[in-house]
Amino acid sequence: MEPNVATSLSHDHPTVALLAPNHLVGIQAGHLRYTFTSSAKPPDACHTEPTCPMTPPRTKRISPASLERRLRALAFDLRWTWCSSAARLFAAVDPVLWEATNHAPLEVLRRVAPPRLAACGEDRGFRALLAETEERRRAYYAATTWFQRTVRGARRKTRIAYFCSEYAVHESIPQYSGGLGVLAGDHLKSASDLGLPLVAVGLLYRHGYYRQELRADGTTRVLYADQDFAEHPLVDTGVTVECPIGTSLVKARVWRMQIGRIPLYLLDADLADEPRVNRELTIGLYRGEPRQRLRQQALLGIGGVRALAAVGETPDVFHLNEGHAALVNVERLRVLVAEGVPFDEALARVRASTVFTTHTPVPAGHDRYAPALAARVLRPLLGELGLPARRLIDLGRERPGDEQEPLCMTILAMRTSARINGVSALHGGVSRAMWQRVFGARTPGEVPIGHVTNGVHTRTWIAPEAEALFERRLRPRRNGGGPRDESWSRLDRVTDAELWELRRRLRRRLVGFVRERLAAQAIRRGADVDEVAGARATFTEDALTIGFARRFATYKRAPLVFRDAKRLARILTDAKRPVQIVFAGKAHPADAPGQAFAQQVHALARKTGFHGRVALIEEYDMHVGRMLTSGADVWLNTPLAPHEASGTSGMKSPLAGGLNLSILDGWWSEGFDGSNGWAIGDGPVADGRARRDARDAESLYRLLEEELVPLFYRRGKGGLPMGWIARMRRSIESIPPRFSAHRMVAEYWDTAYGPAFDDSRG
Repeated sequence: MEPNVATSLSHDHPTVALLAPNHLVGIQAGHLRYTFTSSAKPPDACHTEPTCPMTPPRTKRISPASLERRLRALAFDLRWTWCSSAARLFAAVDPVLWEATNHAPLEVLRRVAPPRLAACGEDRGFRALLAETEERRRAYYAATTWFQRTVRGARRKTRIAYFCSEYAVHESIPQYSGGLGVLAGDHLKSASDLGLPLVAVGLLYRHGYYRQELRADGTTRVLYADQDFAEHPLVDTGVTVECPIGTSLVKARVWRMQIGRIPLYLLDADLADEPRVNRELTIGLYRGEPRQRLRQQALLGIGGVRALAAVGETPDVFHLNEGHAALVNVERLRVLVAEGVPFDEALARVRASTVFTTHTPVPAGHDRYAPALAARVLRPLLGELGLPARRLIDLGRERPGDEQEPLCMTILAMRTSARINGVSALHGGVSRAMWQRVFGARTPGEVPIGHVTNGVHTRTWIAPEAEALFERRLRPRRNGGGPRDESWSRLDRVTDAELWELRRRLRRRLVGFVRERLAAQAIRRGADVDEVAGARATFTEDALTIGFARRFATYKRAPLVFRDAKRLARILTDAKRPVQIVFAGKAHPADAPGQAFAQQVHALARKTGFHGRVALIEEYDMHVGRMLTSGADVWLNTPLAPHEASGTSGMKSPLAGGLNLSILDGWWSEGFDGSNGWAIGDGPVADGRARRDARDAESLYRLLEEELVPLFYRRGKGGLPMGWIARMRRSIESIPPRFSAHRMVAEYWDTAYGPAFDDSRG
């Protein structure tokens, strides 16, 4: 079995222990006396592609130069982000730096003191872990994949291009804002595991999204920090593309990031000597006014297609993940028309080979641009297409010919794609009703929009403790597995005592994490000693713990649980049956109501009755998400139905035996079976917002008082909560196999990619 990293931070001496076979290293931060030379950069970090020597286990000392070379080779292959032995290996180089850099291997290697790196090369346990990690990497690529085993004939030659505006691969690479990026990252990882022939395209943002700090009054301080791309696992392809946008010819460097078997190409317009207005196209995610947003989307779509051609990629099938990528199809039309293909035939070809996924269940959430702005930005393409602006813009209108109607990117993508899907069964139905007019359909049932329900990449989101237990008992297939992991059906091999001990360990880990994060937040605000000590005493390790972490959009209703504050306080502060709630989340910097929700939760957490029982963690990222989804006993989700297209955070909690407590919206309307969690309310109704809030809050309180809290604290044989454990079992057995990204990606292949490839050849 794999060892795991156990982290415990005391008040005075942060200590990180690495538990490995026959190997225990304890390092206290207070005893480290290294001199870091932060100005030194790894040699050619972003300009050469390391190769990983697949060497057998070594028994002799490894020189620092050789060790650094081998570690960098592992770091440049982002498969390490879902390989637990690799994460342990990088942490062991310098556990304090590992935490300080938010788990960034290349930055750790740049900053680690030479004596410490030399010590790693001399340590037998470290060398054994390095050999194990290199062997696992070799075995991963040597395995026959699901795609190789199951796909026959011409389809084996398929090449799929996947376009998205953001990708969440790891917390140390902050190129994402939320759920769309997390889904895209998981899509690439499962495509790699399954062996799907896919290539991805996006933009490389100098600031990423933003860094969140909470002021003493709970308002959000938005921080933008330049990222040093030398500390990201980026390879410079040597290619620069030119993208005509309005009157500008925007230049962008093309970088490559390797996600296992999947290359991800990222366009970077922040080039020296280029005009500032062009450089700012990749300054950050979802920034700026409509003109900048449209120009940014032009770079993604038009520039992205040109980048693929420039690096020698020739896809057969194109997948547009949300409307931000709609201009991919406009550039593809331009290429075909330039080759002499008539426009209508070119449109038919593009449609036949395109898959479009929509994620937004409300009309106001779709990007729309004034016709005059769209005509200015797209003028170069219009000229090459030989089209008047209104002809192209009509492709993005509900009412073609209405020259006052804006260009909608979602409609443009739908009109140029033959296969369209929502991201859950419920969202597919909502989308059919929303876009009925676009397709001239008499009923929503006639609208050609299906659904592929989202899923999560199991090895990315499972806690190391849970992975170790399930590998030992369930024996899942490590490499070459298919869309459905049958090992979950062997959960009866895990005893009730083992499941409950797992739950207790992960809750304890979360409580320690919450305490240290709250203490760090207090210290940063200049809090006194008593306040910092109070932060470190927040929560108790054996209390029923509820988690809520997601984007703080108003429809997600983060403060709903506080609607009756006195009633909630009675639930939380019951001396015999205590409950605690941890929150995390960000709102867009321009979303004042969403920011106000965060401020409201922050204020309530400090009130009498909630203090010590409610916590709000700042800077929500993938690491915080993993800690909360794995540590919470209950995962709370309270969206205003049917505004949740899918949601994926609740799919992660069952990987650690967590139970969902959610409105029947998005994926939960498919996942809930009556015994694997709880449903709040009874689905969407036509009530006004205030009545909906009151009804859903009442349902939530009643479930907590009458079902969840009594069940959690009702102990049976051996002091185990047998009823709670029974629900844990059902949650684990029913949700991970069905709501995995492996199943999702395979479903895209069966229903979209494969048929689109056939049509592209027809």
